[in-house]
Amino acid sequence: MAISDDLSDYIIAPDPGAARLTRAVEGFDQNGQATQISVVEERPLTIFLNSQEIVTAMTIGDYPEYLALGFLRNQGMLLPDDVITSTDYDDDLETVVIRTERETSYEEKLKKKTRTSGCAVGTVFGDMMEGLEDVRLPAVQVRTSWLYGLSAKINRTPSLYLEAGAIHGTVLCHENKPLVYMEDVGRHNAVDKIAGWMLSTGEGASDKILYTTGRLTSEMVIKTAMMGIPVLASRSGFTAWGVEIAREVGLTLIGRMRGQRFVCLSGEDRVVRDVDPASVPVEDKKHRRKSAGE
Repeated sequence: MAISDDLSDYIIAPDPGAARLTRAVEGFDQNGQATQISVVEERPLTIFLNSQEIVTAMTIGDYPEYLALGFLRNQGMLLPDDVITSTDYDDDLETVVIRTERETSYEEKLKKKTRTSGCAVGTVFGDMMEGLEDVRLPAVQVRTSWLYGLSAKINRTPSLYLEAGAIHGTVLCHENKPLVYMEDVGRHNAVDKIAGWMLSTGEGASDKILYTTGRLTSEMVIKTAMMGIPVLASRSGFTAWGVEIAREVGLTLIGRMRGQRFVCLSGEDRVVRDVDPASVPVEDKKHRRKSAGE
């Protein structure tokens, strides 16, 4: 399975050659021979909501405005009816300031924080379940032909992962078409970038699929549900709490999706098996991620 140059479906595709996202680093291999590889950059990004500093996140540095908007929205700090008056990014200060018509203060919420299970250690402020009580996602069908098609196309898309590794990808999809592909050192950042893009563009969520390369943890399930996306699929595995929350809110949850295989642990009644798995090509070893051995 060769890397594909067809990016026609994407509104935003990865740009592995973008300046500042990777750095060439010299080292030595197992034989003591000099070698040079590309490694992913990490940069701090401090997010302000009006005059209040909210958090400093470690990120690869692309799409800082989307990351800030998505993080604040997924934390419940930006409300659905908030009017955003400006979004200002300062590259030198590595800060994003989001300003709203509504006066905001989250001192109490900021006192309670949870370090999440993301590999780059995300942070959730307040009660992780806050806002989920009334969430009931639409019971939309998902066709296995879409899932197989998405997996094949996304895994062949040129990306920072294929260039340098040490990174997660998350893709907003519609049926069998990937639309917005974000990468970051933490899967939570990649999801927040997509949430920020959706907020900025007014993109609807009820007919979308979110595909991620990371684990299906409680944090990932909560973010997807809060965004209103009814289907979450991953190459990787599950956590028990993630599955429990998905079942409570009606999220279709599909994991360990590699080649011909996948496992559905929530929303099985909404999965339409319209293709024979035996007809799906076995995944090429070159395009398997680290979770492929699970």
